[in-house]
Amino acid sequence: MPKKISHIGIAVHSIEEAAKFYQKLGLEIESIEVVESQKVKVAFIPVGDVRIELLEPTSEDSSVAKYLEKKGEGIHHLAMATDNLVEKLDDVASKGIRLIDKVPRPGAHNADIAFLHPKSTHGILLELCEEKHKY
Repeated sequence: MPKKISHIGIAVHSIEEAAKFYQKLGLEIESIEVVESQKVKVAFIPVGDVRIELLEPTSEDSSVAKYLEKKGEGIHHLAMATDNLVEKLDDVASKGIRLIDKVPRPGAHNADIAFLHPKSTHGILLELCEEKHKY
């Protein structure tokens, strides 16, 4: 069972421009990093126990760039923290839930991640993440 909402991923053309909006709300970027394997730059903004994750593509062929081209800026995914990600993936697959990632891959903030397919989640790109440390 997922432990909590980890973060909400929001696709943006520019982290710098998007950050200006969140600063007007009194929020600040906690950290920025590049996840080379996903061709994306991410910025985390804490809001209580949840993070907003701004996603800026670093390549035109990244999945986030394709998302922006097709749908524009907006919510890209919802991430839930879980323990034992490998076991969790086996469990959800055994229940007929379609996986994008059959094995975890490295994600931002030193977490292992895996995505569930929106066709199995009522249209939401759902990320399961095993956080190796607390934010």
